Amino acid sequence: MYAYLWRALPGPRPVKILLAVALLAAVFLTLMEVVFPWVAEQLPHTDVTV
Repeated sequence: MYAYLWRALPGPRPVKILLAVALLAAVFLTLMEVVFPWVAEQLPHTDVTV
């Protein structure tokens, strides 16, 4: 999968590295801003047992 992604990115190696970092940052920010808050709302926080 990573080899396919690396081959699919355009440009020479430095451009590919910058694009890969930008893609990783976009995935990370999407998870932190959209996905994880939605999942946190779905979890039952009132059912805490100690």
